[in-house]
Amino acid sequence: MEEQQLRKKILVATKWSSITEIIAKIIVPLTTIILARVLAPEAFGVIATITMIISFVEMFTDAGFQKYLVQHEFKDEKEKHRNANVAFWTNFVLALFLWGLIITFNEQIAILVGNPGLGIVVIVACVQLPLTSFSSIQMALFRRDFNYKTLFIVRVISILIPFIVTIPLAVSGFNYWSLIIGTIVMHVFNAVFLTIKSNWKPTFFYNLKILKEMLSFSMWSLIVAIFIWISAWVDAFIIGYYFSEYYLGIYKTSTIMVNSILGIITGATVPILFSALSRLQNDNIKFNDLFFKFQRLVSALLLPIGIGVFLFRDLVTQLMLGDQWKEASVIIGIAALSNSITIVLGHFSSIVYQAKGKPKLSLLAEILHLVVLVPTIIISAKYGFWVLVYARSLIRIQIIIVHLIIMKLAINIQILKTLKNVLPSLISAGVMWILGYFILRLSESLQWNIFSIVICVIFYFGILLLFPSMRKEISLLITKLLPDKMLKKVYLPFIKRSS
Repeated sequence: MEEQQLRKKILVATKWSSITEIIAKIIVPLTTIILARVLAPEAFGVIATITMIISFVEMFTDAGFQKYLVQHEFKDEKEKHRNANVAFWTNFVLALFLWGLIITFNEQIAILVGNPGLGIVVIVACVQLPLTSFSSIQMALFRRDFNYKTLFIVRVISILIPFIVTIPLAVSGFNYWSLIIGTIVMHVFNAVFLTIKSNWKPTFFYNLKILKEMLSFSMWSLIVAIFIWISAWVDAFIIGYYFSEYYLGIYKTSTIMVNSILGIITGATVPILFSALSRLQNDNIKFNDLFFKFQRLVSALLLPIGIGVFLFRDLVTQLMLGDQWKEASVIIGIAALSNSITIVLGHFSSIVYQAKGKPKLSLLAEILHLVVLVPTIIISAKYGFWVLVYARSLIRIQIIIVHLIIMKLAINIQILKTLKNVLPSLISAGVMWILGYFILRLSESLQWNIFSIVICVIFYFGILLLFPSMRKEISLLITKLLPDKMLKKVYLPFIKRSS
């Protein structure tokens, strides 16, 4: 694929992916805002445990085949479709098998995750496992081809389903069942819509030789996914085991809310970055250049969001969740701060490993992290819920250090160059933090909080644009992503006046 053609596809995909994530990150939190005022934190605690089970099982049903289909270079369409068929049937049969195990041991599983008596709930919720096998392969093929317009349509319709199904059921008193039913309806829609729109349709083809080849790559991705799952859910498991559904509810709802905010940026860029880097995996110069550009732009948007949510955590919690979630503000604040830094300096490294076809590096990083994380979580839980919350955030520093070292030793990406790459964003966000801290001490009113946010945003970008590299990158991104009419009437005249 020629460089100019790839660049064009990346820009078009970024536009559609960005629009998708912006809409999603407006609608999804709005759904949570409404449900948080209808349902108690305990209901979200039940859903958190269900999600923990489903996310664990889904790793095995996917088995890393999505990444394989995106990353692998096929000779032609026929070979790609043959691989897609093998991946699909493997996913589907495995999903049915695992769902059968869940049905058989439903109550034991419910007890294990701290929700005894909810075995039937686990069975019903896990009906989505075979449904996802119908959509996961199509999603991988759309991403491989940078066809984010179709993914935009399915995502937008999917996130509107809670307004049609979940919220009315919650208001009618269905409690956590409203969330479960809404999720199942969403997966049914995804399966049907993507199957209709996809050029590839499942056919009765299977080849053990292809499966063996796919597993040689995907097995490592699966192992990595298991360790990532442990890293993401060990805190929830310990909270569910040692504490009540209330604390599990406020903890997971807070972290999910933070992830949805930060996901405006990561959701729009990570899939595209992986697809693009996979196409450039054999050209180290272009590969590294594209990685640094993405990291630089993402840091410019993600770091101020993380620091901003930390500064205005009380306001964010009040607006997003309401009065019964006041204790969540501390979790939201420190999770936003620590996650934003970790994504920029740590998690982007995993994309590099996968795109280079080296998932073992991701596995190494996760193992080194878990060696420290698991004992930290278990020990801190004995000293109370809030000690665990702070310990979980602070330990993210260790995974950043691990990724930076692996990137230097295995990929030959220098630590100093990585830090220098995001330095403009770090400096600008740091100065904004200091400004925000002092102006917030002047008043606690809602009007002053909103005014302070506007001042911080203007101040941040004012400092950021003093750096020539960031000014050039942001200007290029805006000129490529804005519609032509807005570009000619608004942005270009503004730049002309500014210069």
